[in-house]
Amino acid sequence: MNDHFRTPATVPPQACAMPRRRTRTVRVGGVVVGSAAPVVVQSMTNTDTADAIGTARQVAQLARAGSEVVRITVNNEESAAAVPAIVEQLHKLGVSVPLVGDFHYNGHTLLQQYPECAQLLAKYRINPGNVGKGAKRDAQFSAIVEQAIRWDKPVRIGVNWGSLDQSVLARMMDENAKRAEPWDAGAVMREALVVSALESAQLAEDIGLPGDRIILSAKVSSVQDLIAVYRELGRRCDYPLHLGLTEAGMGSKGIVASTAALSVLLQEGIGDTIRVSLTPEPDGDRRQEVIVAQEILQTMGLRAFTPMVTACPGCGRTTSTFFQQLASDIQSYVRDQMPTWREHFDGVENMTLAVMGCVVNGPGESKHASIGISLPGTGESPAAPVYEDGVKTVTLRGDNIAAEFRDLVDRYIARTYRAKQGHAAGADPAPSTASTEH
Repeated sequence: MNDHFRTPATVPPQACAMPRRRTRTVRVGGVVVGSAAPVVVQSMTNTDTADAIGTARQVAQLARAGSEVVRITVNNEESAAAVPAIVEQLHKLGVSVPLVGDFHYNGHTLLQQYPECAQLLAKYRINPGNVGKGAKRDAQFSAIVEQAIRWDKPVRIGVNWGSLDQSVLARMMDENAKRAEPWDAGAVMREALVVSALESAQLAEDIGLPGDRIILSAKVSSVQDLIAVYRELGRRCDYPLHLGLTEAGMGSKGIVASTAALSVLLQEGIGDTIRVSLTPEPDGDRRQEVIVAQEILQTMGLRAFTPMVTACPGCGRTTSTFFQQLASDIQSYVRDQMPTWREHFDGVENMTLAVMGCVVNGPGESKHASIGISLPGTGESPAAPVYEDGVKTVTLRGDNIAAEFRDLVDRYIARTYRAKQGHAAGADPAPSTASTEH
């Protein structure tokens, strides 16, 4: 994998509304997690891990979309045995994104029986509620932690309210019953999540895992519960925290719910890695969860991944759909070109674009963008002024406006952003056929 997948840009500290909660620093392969680094974007495959080629392809797609860490299910012997083949395929594809093994129920045996799997994974995810019951729980948890120590791997202790350690919950309920003023059931559940995560982390350290090898998460599917749990978890420890609204749902519901929950916590400086857990449409694009996570961070001013396109919603002044199509085309063009731009130019992810539909806000928004175009509204003069860094540089006319504007965007990038070492900026493209009305 190219370095730009691992070393994402961040915006100046003053752009952040609140300082990050201070944490320990954990290394997951080549990715740094914690308050000393930008918030990391994660995702997870939904392939059968035993299908090494299919899984490697999806991992590569997610990594190229911007996922800096990718989690895979390791639930049986076939999937554990496939990990070396997955890593080999990724190397052939030029991708070396850190892989996290997601273990439930039998992780203690799989990691022992398949040492190459244990060695190649960059991190292990352990769910304290699913490592074993009764007397087996601590022994099987310890076995996973011992493998992490052996192979010098970090772990994410990931508590989930759908599989909460019942012994911890029962203890919390007993303690609650003795209170003069008992908490409601929701408060008890939230406390049990926090306690399960913290006690499991302490047990891992007691076994011998260094504290800078531990990341915590406590996922729920309710926005308000997630905010409450992570606020408390953040207050009571300095481990890095992985954020995610579990079972967020499909489409707009999942996007809105995840954005609502994660944005509040990130605004308060809580969260060091995030995943947006969207249920894809049948045969849907898994990369959507990566794009949404990036857009949450970028619209909040916490990270920069790709140039942002501003476009107006349209009104009675914009009865033509041309500007909508141009905005869509430019957004797609930016995402398609970004891997190449990022490889060749420093800072291009901070560029902003505007595609506006009429004279009311069009020129103003275009002036605020790095490069923007103000299209004519209904009944307006058929001319589209283009602004670069606040100055009108050209007016486009005719039937080829979309292609000419893309050409201007390419020229702006080549002229504005410093070429990375080893990549010449290249000759300026042929002059545009646009009229040069300054």
